[in-house]
Amino acid sequence: MFSRILAAAFLATVAVAATAQTEMSRPKITGISHLAVYTSNPAATEHYYKDIIGAAKLPDPENPEGVRYAVSATQFIEVLPLPPGAGINRLDHTAWNVSSAEGMRKYLWMRGWKTPAMVTRGADGSKWFTVLDPENNKVEFVQPPLHPKAPDATNVVGTHIIHLGIMVHDRAKEDTFYRALLDFKPYWFGGMQDGKIDWVSQQVPDGHDWLEYMMTSGPSGSGIPATMTQHALGVLDHLSIGEVSVPEAYKVLQAGNRLGGVHDKEPKIGKDGKYQFNLYDPDGIRLELMNFHATEKPCCSPFTAEDPAE
Repeated sequence: MFSRILAAAFLATVAVAATAQTEMSRPKITGISHLAVYTSNPAATEHYYKDIIGAAKLPDPENPEGVRYAVSATQFIEVLPLPPGAGINRLDHTAWNVSSAEGMRKYLWMRGWKTPAMVTRGADGSKWFTVLDPENNKVEFVQPPLHPKAPDATNVVGTHIIHLGIMVHDRAKEDTFYRALLDFKPYWFGGMQDGKIDWVSQQVPDGHDWLEYMMTSGPSGSGIPATMTQHALGVLDHLSIGEVSVPEAYKVLQAGNRLGGVHDKEPKIGKDGKYQFNLYDPDGIRLELMNFHATEKPCCSPFTAEDPAE
């Protein structure tokens, strides 16, 4: 009889522990860490990110063959060598800062998402791991170093990466990961034509940076459309740096003779009512300077969350 009581008590303890694990809270997702892109011309790419954008060139603790171009202590563009068979693709992964990399790994694993067995630790003290979203885009979660060092980037065009964009085929399928599992919150959606949605933005749950679905025709998981050009794909897979005034940032670039390469003719106001100006790296990845706040009323939908700030 006593042994049965002990067994029942043990099973109850196991059940309570299992419930506690299942109900483990999600670590904070505070904002963007970085965008990782490929380069076919490292020297030209260095000139673009270092001299035109003004980011600081740093070693890459994640990949000895890579380079980081930092705009702040916790945000950067990671540039990697172009792998064989990449075709027109120049995006490796998006990355988000979290309060605990191991906590996020366990959180996803307990909810049935495929994760690596452990996180990776960098020489700078950062920790990270990578998973695939529903359309097989690589997504990295990064726990920054305890005391991140501000880069020497006095001429950087902006110090806050406010959003990342990726090509998406199926909004509902991607939402099962970003919204249902990770708790990203709606921010804005719109399109070039009335009645058609081309862009869907959702903010991180514990900050104001956002991910932008760049909607593309074709079934989910179909990959890069055969008719898509490298430039068109670079328009979709992009990053954005926030500005108090894009027209003023444009004047700084212009006065400093920093407008070489491919870029818009001049700043313009987008469908979301914010000033923007697009530049492109040597492999076609778009960098969008964007005002933190709208100048005009946005089309299509109102903003449903607070804007990011400098």
